[in-house]
Amino acid sequence: MSTAHPAPATAHPEILDRMRDFIDGAVIPAEPVLRAGGPESAEVMTGLRAQAKERGLWALGHPAEIGGGGLPFLDYALVNEIIGRSWYGQAATGTISTQDSIMLHLDGTAEQKRRWLAPMVTGDVLPSVAMTEPEVAGSDPTLIRSTGELVDGEWVVNAHKWFTTGASRAGFTTVFVRTEGPEAAPHRAISAILVPMDTPGVRIDRVLHTMGSTAGDHCEISMTDVRVPADSLVGARGEGFVVGQRRLGPGRIFHAMRWLGQAQRAFELMCERANQRFAHGSLLSEKGQIQRMVADSAAEIQAARLLTLDAGRAYDLDGRATVQISLVKFWGAKVLHDVVDRAIQVFGAMGVTEDTPLEQMYREARYARIYDGPDEVHRMVVARRLLADPSRVPWR
Repeated sequence: MSTAHPAPATAHPEILDRMRDFIDGAVIPAEPVLRAGGPESAEVMTGLRAQAKERGLWALGHPAEIGGGGLPFLDYALVNEIIGRSWYGQAATGTISTQDSIMLHLDGTAEQKRRWLAPMVTGDVLPSVAMTEPEVAGSDPTLIRSTGELVDGEWVVNAHKWFTTGASRAGFTTVFVRTEGPEAAPHRAISAILVPMDTPGVRIDRVLHTMGSTAGDHCEISMTDVRVPADSLVGARGEGFVVGQRRLGPGRIFHAMRWLGQAQRAFELMCERANQRFAHGSLLSEKGQIQRMVADSAAEIQAARLLTLDAGRAYDLDGRATVQISLVKFWGAKVLHDVVDRAIQVFGAMGVTEDTPLEQMYREARYARIYDGPDEVHRMVVARRLLADPSRVPWR
């Protein structure tokens, strides 16, 4: 297997330039209105989505055969770095459903693809995934208590899930439930079942307030004797973990690239503030402590970027890149948090207000250390694999 590294910085440079122009020139200036919510916010987002389609920047990571842009994986990861500069970038460019379109493209039935894939690509339908439960640790999916039982040609689903992101706006959710008995191996006991959100018995209990906001649209949902056809399985019965990892693996690289976009923007804001703010006899940029913050942030962003690009390269080679993905998941989240934290410190009190995007970035940075696997689990994955075989270090 070749270990040659591609030159990702030159991949589709024209698309990268156009995406940067769109995010910085159209999406970021609209953030105050988008953040405020309400009818005007929805109208502005509709206009941004139309612009993205007109500019050829819509759904670039969705497979071409289902109407998406069909960018190669690593190229799409680079696009995600730019999209990530704004929290609203995913919605504005139709990339928010990419993980789910990939999942259905790989594991969905012909009917699931017909009904859901095309509307996802056009942005007319949003997906959601119901995996974690309030009663058990979300970091260990073998503990899932929700059940699916095959009765008279239908799956009867009973579930209590939370942090089902986007469920209140979604057309469907992919719910992970226990379908096999106690004799099944823990990682062969869970199945993924596609449930339209308008199915009788599906209830949104609440939209969770997280760190003072409902902006993430994280929902607690219940399913009581929900019935869907037997062919509603996504993937094979008992293979929910396989389906989940096919969705989560590339998604973690997408997250890490978006975090880089956020960190880079926070870095730029920090430098701009340091060059303008005068205190205690000099500009902040002339003070050694601030210079150290700038230098440390630059080094960490570049290290995280190279790790993330290497994870994309490795995923292109073997479709797994387990060690590399876990590395960038916990390291990228830490870098995002630390860089945004320093930027807030340089801004002082202004940094924790809505006058800058930093306070929202900070909330997202804290979430990043939990969702799609907490830091501790990814560190454990890396350590176990390398302790078992140190020759598998990702830099070889």
